[in-house]
Amino acid sequence: MSECELRQFYDDSKEMFMMKKNKETTAVADPYQAPGFARSRWSYTAECAFEYFVALLVAEPFITKMLEYIGFSDATIFVIQSLISLAFLFQLASIFVVQRITNVKKVAATVHGIAQLLFMSLYLVPFLPLPQEYKLVITIGCLLLGYFGNYVVTSVIFRWGNSYVDPGKRARFAATKEMISLLSGVVVTLVMSRVYKMYEDNGDLRTAFIVTAIVMTIVSAIDFTCLMLMKNRVSEPLKKEEIVPISKVLKDLFHNKGFVYVVILTSLWQCAHYMSCGAMGTYKQKELGLAIDLIQIINIAGQMGRFAISRPFGRYTDKRSYSKGIALGLTVAAVSFFVNIFITPELWWLVIVYTVLFNMSMAGISQNLYNIVYNFVDDKYFVQASAIKNSIGGVCGFVVALIGSRILEAIQANGNTVFGIPMYGQQLLAAFSFIFSVAAILFTRLVLEKQKTISR
Repeated sequence: MSECELRQFYDDSKEMFMMKKNKETTAVADPYQAPGFARSRWSYTAECAFEYFVALLVAEPFITKMLEYIGFSDATIFVIQSLISLAFLFQLASIFVVQRITNVKKVAATVHGIAQLLFMSLYLVPFLPLPQEYKLVITIGCLLLGYFGNYVVTSVIFRWGNSYVDPGKRARFAATKEMISLLSGVVVTLVMSRVYKMYEDNGDLRTAFIVTAIVMTIVSAIDFTCLMLMKNRVSEPLKKEEIVPISKVLKDLFHNKGFVYVVILTSLWQCAHYMSCGAMGTYKQKELGLAIDLIQIINIAGQMGRFAISRPFGRYTDKRSYSKGIALGLTVAAVSFFVNIFITPELWWLVIVYTVLFNMSMAGISQNLYNIVYNFVDDKYFVQASAIKNSIGGVCGFVVALIGSRILEAIQANGNTVFGIPMYGQQLLAAFSFIFSVAAILFTRLVLEKQKTISR
């Protein structure tokens, strides 16, 4: 532990103790109930909720409706929506800056705030008096820059927020945090879907885009405020000899068998996720013919399913392990992809089953894939390890998304048939997602669960 880390530990420790009135006895309080810790946890919980609101408004069906309004093709929209997987590469930038960040709050809040406003600017693109090809460049530019700002500090904020959480309760804390985001997110999606339905029925989607931009601006400002309310992490700049070279960081991490296996698991999951999920937005609206408000009701049903299962998933994970929690989540995801294979206009209602199951699976996969890094990597490498893991997984996800978009284009050009068999491209992509998810389950059960973990 460096001198700066010792000093930070000492400063925090002063808040972790309280004296009883009895003159002859001294009692140690729960260190995670110290002044500033509880406030930081609640501020972090609220920040995650408001960040989630922005994510909802940059996801389908809202972003799909905006991209369709501009005039982009299904395949182009598929690729644009899959850029999030490639954007994970931007986390690699955190490897170069994390050891030089001395004021976590200042850096994280500023960079994250700018990123949120870039996402908001997407809904101003339809108003630009420019040709479609320029609008495409600007759309991709705003997405990539937004994700760059977002992901370069994602692991930093995650470690910062979780530093105020008891390690033995991390999964339950993540579940509670997720439940609050999901429940409040339902209100956001309900209101915004009604706004879109109203303006679309009146042939005035442009006003809906303006409303979305205003809402995202307000939400981004509150998100920024939540970060500013968290207890800061300030340290003196590290001396040159204290900074661990990137080459040593990479060497230590990639000689860590447990970490390498986590990277492989993340990559398998990203392949399963992005092979088919990016194509579902246009599929619901075009081939299945579902109205945007119905799509949002179905999405809300999925979020409520995730809400209901989040706390049980958290308890199960804290009791068993992160890897077992992931395996259970992957099993539910595999079932959802299997159901997705059979979704057609005649069996459109299966999209409800698929959506609920997929959202429920994320209660076991999402946070646990972040937390499992704690099992195999020293805390001083947490940010770097998370960035590398997410970046490699993101590249794999984007590559399969590109392949998926080509498959989708080919099947649509062939009259929605595969070797003479009537089939929508999304059905075939779902079959590939199912195969990847089964591979991820087997890898988790047979390999990752057998690895020795670090005691915390």
